[in-house]
Amino acid sequence: MKPTISTIGNYEEQTITIGCWLDNKRSSGKIAFLQLRDGTGYIQGVAVKNELGDEQFQAVKNIGQESSLYVTGEVRKDDRAPSGYELAVRNVEVIHDTIDYPITPKEHGTEFLMDHRHLWIRSSRQHAILRIRDVIIQASYRFFQEHGFTKIDPPILTANSAEETTDLFHTKYFDEDAYLSQSGQLYMEAAALAFQRVFSFGPTFRAEKSKTRRHLIEFWMIEPEMAFCDHEESLEIQEAYVTAITQAVLKEAKAELQTIGRDTSQLEKIEPPFPRIRYDEAIERLQAKGFDISWGEDLGAPHETEIATQFDKPVFITHYPQKIKAFYMKPDPENKELALCADLIAPEGYGEIIGGSERIDDYSLLEERFKEHQLSEEAYQWYLELRQYGSVPHSGFGLGLERTVAWLSGTEHVRETIPFPRLLNRLYP
Repeated sequence: MKPTISTIGNYEEQTITIGCWLDNKRSSGKIAFLQLRDGTGYIQGVAVKNELGDEQFQAVKNIGQESSLYVTGEVRKDDRAPSGYELAVRNVEVIHDTIDYPITPKEHGTEFLMDHRHLWIRSSRQHAILRIRDVIIQASYRFFQEHGFTKIDPPILTANSAEETTDLFHTKYFDEDAYLSQSGQLYMEAAALAFQRVFSFGPTFRAEKSKTRRHLIEFWMIEPEMAFCDHEESLEIQEAYVTAITQAVLKEAKAELQTIGRDTSQLEKIEPPFPRIRYDEAIERLQAKGFDISWGEDLGAPHETEIATQFDKPVFITHYPQKIKAFYMKPDPENKELALCADLIAPEGYGEIIGGSERIDDYSLLEERFKEHQLSEEAYQWYLELRQYGSVPHSGFGLGLERTVAWLSGTEHVRETIPFPRLLNRLYP
């Protein structure tokens, strides 16, 4: 393996060459300080005129921001540096000299930065956020593999909706109507009856005309489904999973959290059990705080934020009214008006990051729900057949990756938590 900034500690007091880009630079008389990045990290290169010679030292001082370079230098210990090392520059070979790089150290507006998202992701903060995203993804795979889950990939093109919404992207599939998937859940239920514990990870699409800081048009979901699993066990798995990815970020993304300036004190409290309140109690708490909300109404972002402020961990809100939840959710045996479901609300105003439920496993009841919700039995016949051939109690949930990245990284808007966000008025770049 070639030396990289992330592995620089393996080469202390050795002379190495790294491929990198010039993030920034400053000079002081006969010394130039080069802030270098190679995609794995950042390091300062110290170029001294007496060691480089007049000609190369002057050339180094004139290199443009984001120029690509091969830099040769001696790795020196430096406890003041974030990486713990600096590079004493011995030679600089310019691969491509960049002129007039658009994103300078000065302040830029959000729209300008979004127009230049292909370059903005190089900046230290954006780079750190997307690194945290990767840590969460890798930790998710580890968690599910360690807990006996099989990775299954549901289709992106579907003939029907998972949640009967009209906010779907329509397309033609030859002579048929098709839609971009809003969830892989229905297909994952089929997979769970074949493999018992399964999970998917992929893009989902919702054509909601929303401009809030929590919404994207295209976003990524992690969706586990579990056979022989009731609502209570599912909640316990969700607690363990969220704890696992939080601990992974705290352990594996320390440098990135520091770059962002994330206060990790709240994250360090994340461990099971999470507090749980029923929908009834949530309504009472909101009314006590002066919110104009009645039983039977769904909770919006301000409601979720208020509930979250009353706890120092993620909080489950359970047992929503059946009529405001999806058709496939199993009714509470003790009160048929309620669903065996839960939303997990993240602290610090980041809203719902998980939605889950126990699924209806009774053929006749699901058939009734099709009629109540005016769903086509022909389109959903395969889904109904899962209750006809070996039906079992089963549960599942979906975690929205971008909202989770926003919460764990302390990022205000989800548009910064995905490499190339798709927003209501943005399809470029």
